Amino acid sequence: MAQPADAPARISRTHRTGLLGAMFLMATSAIGPGFITQTANFTVELGAAFAFAILASVVVDICVQLNVWRVIGITGLRANELGNRVLPGVGVVLAVLVFAGGLVFNIGNTAGGGLGINATTGLNTTAGGVITAVIAIAVFLSRRAGIAMDRIVVVLGALMILLTLYVAIESGPPVGEALKNMVAPERVDFFVITTLIGGTVGGYITYAGAHRMIDAGVRGPDSVRYISRSSVMGVIITGLMRFLLFLAIFGVVAGGAKLVGENIAAQAFGVAAGELGMRLFGVVLWAASITSVIGAAYTSITFVTKPTASPRTRSLLTCLFIAVSAVVFVVVGQAPSALLIFAGAFNGLILPIGFAVILWVAWRRRDLLRGYRYPRWLLVLGVLAWLLTLYFGYNSFAGISALWT
Repeated sequence: MAQPADAPARISRTHRTGLLGAMFLMATSAIGPGFITQTANFTVELGAAFAFAILASVVVDICVQLNVWRVIGITGLRANELGNRVLPGVGVVLAVLVFAGGLVFNIGNTAGGGLGINATTGLNTTAGGVITAVIAIAVFLSRRAGIAMDRIVVVLGALMILLTLYVAIESGPPVGEALKNMVAPERVDFFVITTLIGGTVGGYITYAGAHRMIDAGVRGPDSVRYISRSSVMGVIITGLMRFLLFLAIFGVVAGGAKLVGENIAAQAFGVAAGELGMRLFGVVLWAASITSVIGAAYTSITFVTKPTASPRTRSLLTCLFIAVSAVVFVVVGQAPSALLIFAGAFNGLILPIGFAVILWVAWRRRDLLRGYRYPRWLLVLGVLAWLLTLYFGYNSFAGISALWT
């Protein structure tokens, strides 16, 4: 039967694979060492009430990513290109912020990979970090680097979810209490909510999946349905991982265990599943770290190369980006704390600037949208989310000012 003239175009199997990879690239870029640490600390601090913070952050993340993916997908232009089309120079500023922040955070991601291998095998942390970087470089040196990247983030993303689910079951959390607090929280902490949002749609993470999507060839008004569905699913994957990690740790805390120190998540996995739990934590941490290495490197390079650059050139530059991060990690031993603070502040500035560009294009630039009529309801949700990002930006600016004074 022939399709109706107004039916959305079907996409090929290759494009479906690219969308799946884009979804998991966005999700796993957000699920890094910092994600695990934040989730563990906030679970201990808030208990069951943390479930509401997770839900609230997921709702805001969806409002952001629905707009980002739709505008980038319809226009077929990267965020920095859109910035320069809206106001010359804005795209350059975005590129500098994303690249600088991505490089510093990649040092931390490499360190996380070393810690993960150490927890799993006992191998020296520095050697583990180098191994993590070498594997990531091998992905981009493969002949079909895009497909290789898609596959590894999907496999490792699924592995993280399954292993965390196992530990959550072993910890025996009071799920009913968590679900009740998800809709009727005993305590609401807006600082925690905004911190979660900044960690999942801040910096390069905002654009990782959308840039991969258009690189995979999924673009244009005819693909809107697939673009929207994939953007929501990517956020849900991230939220699912956070909720499972929360349950795993909450079960231990509800059971009376006292979790203190710097590595609360590892302690919780150990209490829940013994020695096996500690090994599984190492695998989860390593998977979270290497996928974040891949996501940070790939996205940062998309901001500083032209779309016309050959895939080989971009892959080599991505490998160089990863190698520099690894060398700094080996020399310093970890990401310098001052640089991490600056990079975190940059992330807080990237979101309000970059998202303002997205919303302006959605509102005023139908020429870039190829005549597509942007939904008013989605634009309104985007503006509300953008107002929240201004709060992130204010805090980031205050943080930068405090460091200089």
